[in-house]
Amino acid sequence: QVQLVESGGGLVQAGGSLRLSCAASGSIYKIGAMGWYRQAPGKQREWVATIRSGGRTNYTDPVKGRFTASRDNAKNTVYLQMDSLEPEDTAVYYCKAEVTDLFSGGDYWGKGALVTVSS
Repeated sequence: QVQLVESGGGLVQAGGSLRLSCAASGSIYKIGAMGWYRQAPGKQREWVATIRSGGRTNYTDPVKGRFTASRDNAKNTVYLQMDSLEPEDTAVYYCKAEVTDLFSGGDYWGKGALVTVSS
């Protein structure tokens, strides 16, 4: 089995910063793309950022220039550095990873980390 666990969420004032981490563990053979999604209260889950195994990144427009995704392949961990946070960034943040384990491959999700940005 594969598990993803997010950490680093919390309460921050507008303009502040937070860094989320997501560590994958279990019977992992290879991890491909890793991504971040978020779900604000009353809204659907939306994509935030993707970082591929080689380090190439993509971001949704609202976070470009403020959020930075990175990964440590040796630790099977992905990070999301969030700067210049805005109240509109308040959401539960989920990580997703394309994982090939010993038997098959698929997408795995973490349980989420709450980020609250106060005005």
